[in-house]
Amino acid sequence: MLSVFFVAMLGGSLSAVILAPKLRSAGIVGRDLHKPAQPEIPEMGGLAFIAGFTLATLFAIGLEAFLPEILPVDFVPLLAVLATVLLTGLVGILDDLLGLRQAVKAFLPVIAALPLVAVRAGHTTMTIPFFGRVNFGLAYSLVLVPLGITGAANAVNMLAGFNGLELGMSLVAMAALSAIAAKIGATTALVILLAGCGAALGLLPLNWYPAKIFVGDVGTLSLGAILAASCIVGNFETAGVVLIVPYALDFLIKAAHGFPSRGWAGELREDGKLYCPKNGPVGLAQVILKIHPLSERGLVLVLTGMEAVFAGLALFLYFFRR
Repeated sequence: MLSVFFVAMLGGSLSAVILAPKLRSAGIVGRDLHKPAQPEIPEMGGLAFIAGFTLATLFAIGLEAFLPEILPVDFVPLLAVLATVLLTGLVGILDDLLGLRQAVKAFLPVIAALPLVAVRAGHTTMTIPFFGRVNFGLAYSLVLVPLGITGAANAVNMLAGFNGLELGMSLVAMAALSAIAAKIGATTALVILLAGCGAALGLLPLNWYPAKIFVGDVGTLSLGAILAASCIVGNFETAGVVLIVPYALDFLIKAAHGFPSRGWAGELREDGKLYCPKNGPVGLAQVILKIHPLSERGLVLVLTGMEAVFAGLALFLYFFRR
């Protein structure tokens, strides 16, 4: 099982090293807003993440085909998840290159969820706190699955823009979900998550502060799709809901301010710290900066630590709660 993780990590790392100079030479760059000189950094590094994830998923499929006793996974949902992640990544590519309207970008992951809808991935019965087990029937596949994919993809895409943040928070979430999948024996979901963890870890050294490559929307949207798809396939949606809380808080704050496309960043001052702008806070990151100014690295660690708290809560629900 760990071989899937290492294949993804190697694929993601090598792809990032190869892609970074090619993206720069092609002029696919973005400004690093939280550095004094605002240098131009290669964008769309999420392509390396998708490459590592895809390579590891195909590797897992090969093991199942020829050595099923080593890695027993279900072909159908695994291929459906791969199709959904690739389609979601395509939405990110279009947005990175063409700049899609926000409403269009929010809706398109619904279409990317169609492979999961078509194979009726997941279980229609869910355990909901305070309500117990609820059977959603056909509404699960037709409504909840598309909403889960587009909600998670757009949530991860919104809480972004700082070196290492997207990969750091997603790694924490995927690691917690991997432990839960292993605990309940959800092998297919575990393969998906190990592939995601490996690909993210392979790219993280180049994306961490000071970033040498940005993941772009192609990375953030596909990360969110993997988080949601693994919860659907593994039937541990409750864990996904817990882990999405920091993203949901950011969403609610931005919704209250009309989802600003600008003004979400921190204000860099001479002391090297980021401050909340005068017109803020318009997002979770700025709320934290309003409480206490931080360096970019410090802010990323605080947000990742916040995600780790909710990861711990999700683990408690599945490992210790009776």
